[in-house]
Amino acid sequence: MSRPARAPANCAVCGADLLPSARACPECGADERTGWREPSLYDGLDLPDSAFEDENEAGGRAARNQAREKKARFWWLVAVAMLVVVVVLVVLNRFWVAP
Repeated sequence: MSRPARAPANCAVCGADLLPSARACPECGADERTGWREPSLYDGLDLPDSAFEDENEAGGRAARNQAREKKARFWWLVAVAMLVVVVVLVVLNRFWVAP
């Protein structure tokens, strides 16, 4: 029978500090069966989250952002056009008074 693995210094799932005798993470509940692993050469690299995205995910996000920007631009133009119409009507009403 093998003895239980010693807990890592930090939880590999959520990053919480662990006691050496911990059997599970107090924050997320991860344990040896659900997420603890041996320390890796790549643990301290601090890669941005975008490094783990698939190209399709990044492209889809860019397309959604572009569509959102187009909608925002459209509604700004509608608001400016309505403001111009209101100003023109007010100006015409002042100078074009019926006798």
